[in-house]
Amino acid sequence: MTISRRRILAHAVAVGAGTVATPLVAAGSAAPPRRVERWGVYEIALDGPRVGNPFVDVTLAATFESAGKRVRVPGFYDGDGVYRIRFSPPDLGEWRWQVESNAPALQGRSGSFAAIAPAKGNHGPVRVTKDGYHFAYADGTPFRQIGTTCYSWALQSDAKCALTLKTLAAAPFNKMRMLVFPNVESVATNPFVRTGSGPRDWDPARFDPAYFRRYEDRIQRLGALGIEADVILFHPYDEKRGYNDMKRADDERYLRYVAARWGAYRNLWWSMANEYDNIETKTIADWDHLFETLVAADPHDRLRSIHQINIYYDHRKPWITHASVQNGAAVLDDLRAELHRAMTLKPVIFDEVVYEGNSPKRWGNLSGEDMVQRFWWGLIGGTYVGHSETFDPNRNADFSWLGQGGTLVGTSAPRLAFLRQVMEEGPVPGIEPIQPWWNYHLGGKQNEYYLKYFGAEAPEEWAVVLPGRGEAALQRYRAEILDTWDMTVTPVEGVFTMARKNEYDVHDPARPTVKLPGKPWIALRLTKL
Repeated sequence: MTISRRRILAHAVAVGAGTVATPLVAAGSAAPPRRVERWGVYEIALDGPRVGNPFVDVTLAATFESAGKRVRVPGFYDGDGVYRIRFSPPDLGEWRWQVESNAPALQGRSGSFAAIAPAKGNHGPVRVTKDGYHFAYADGTPFRQIGTTCYSWALQSDAKCALTLKTLAAAPFNKMRMLVFPNVESVATNPFVRTGSGPRDWDPARFDPAYFRRYEDRIQRLGALGIEADVILFHPYDEKRGYNDMKRADDERYLRYVAARWGAYRNLWWSMANEYDNIETKTIADWDHLFETLVAADPHDRLRSIHQINIYYDHRKPWITHASVQNGAAVLDDLRAELHRAMTLKPVIFDEVVYEGNSPKRWGNLSGEDMVQRFWWGLIGGTYVGHSETFDPNRNADFSWLGQGGTLVGTSAPRLAFLRQVMEEGPVPGIEPIQPWWNYHLGGKQNEYYLKYFGAEAPEEWAVVLPGRGEAALQRYRAEILDTWDMTVTPVEGVFTMARKNEYDVHDPARPTVKLPGKPWIALRLTKL
């Protein structure tokens, strides 16, 4: 559509749809306002200057207003003279917008649209719950995190990416950690315009829109599967190209570009870095500054974290929404896991706990049983855990699920699907550690729901003793034995009726113990009648 050699198009883009809908608004048209789902993506596309360096020379933003709410949203240059502004309406109703720019061709453009009720499956972006330790979608639906990591899957061939998405469609994972810059052999390797043939011959002030357009297609396709895209902005694994060692002004420009380009997608999370403390060209003060830059650039206020190798970042800083932790030993029991959230006072995701696989490296050779038990201990501790696997015929993790995606080989994924079902059936907003500092090793909701996990131990019985004082602790429970490896649920006959045992505990004097199978990987679930 061309109007006086300029065009103005507003598009409604559904996350994950992979296509752009029919234009909604055209300059000079008398068409009535169109619609986009609440928490969907409303996109304004404008023709503008091509001369000079539009990534640097042109400023662009739009202010969206509805029912007294104002949101100022930065725009970005998408190449070929096209500028875009993407907005995800947080509320229903009529929204009006007006563009601000230093380019006369863009300045003052305006329009409106209606944000309508979200379609089935659109629960909005994930947020931290009011209790401060769990996650829920914007409509209140709990988000029970079962994540995985495929560092450079989005940078592989279209065929390999399609295979990864097919695998994910049948897997239990609802969050994917993924790098923006390549770390292993990839098809897409040039996020910036090349200036020569050398590995560092590129211009940090000129983005390659095709690279970022391709990447956002992967974000959208994850959204169509109901999977959150945990986008890792920096990493220390590419010394050859140097994308992660730019100057501060270049880092700022990059953050503002991706925030404008991707921030409207409701399934988008920000991870500032993977193993941030191995990036030697940046200090803690640099990371703090980059977080402040990202917060200012992202009016959609997506979730934010940072991942370490040796030195924990201070997750209590205000720009951190949840802790992303690398620590395999912390989820070998529930108490160490719980201590992390007790210190951060925020949700904790152990995104890296060592991987299932056949790698000769110590970080990539867990058995499926060991991977699954880390998830269970993390759950009992009131935290969340992440998965990946490193299986490769040549024992090179670069070509495994961890490095490039593809297919899953290990045995943990089906058991994590079973765990996710247990989580979905559990209390809202999530499993809480129950008096952990007194060694009860119970998770759930006090006086209502309990999970007891035995891990590699194989007890033949367990003394049913629950912490609790007062009348609220005197409840009746049904019990079920969960075989977390064979994925079975076996009801225990009868009911446990709690009575006072001592000042701090209750039990059922008529049946003080419950019989167990005497095999590893067993959990017990108690649910109030």
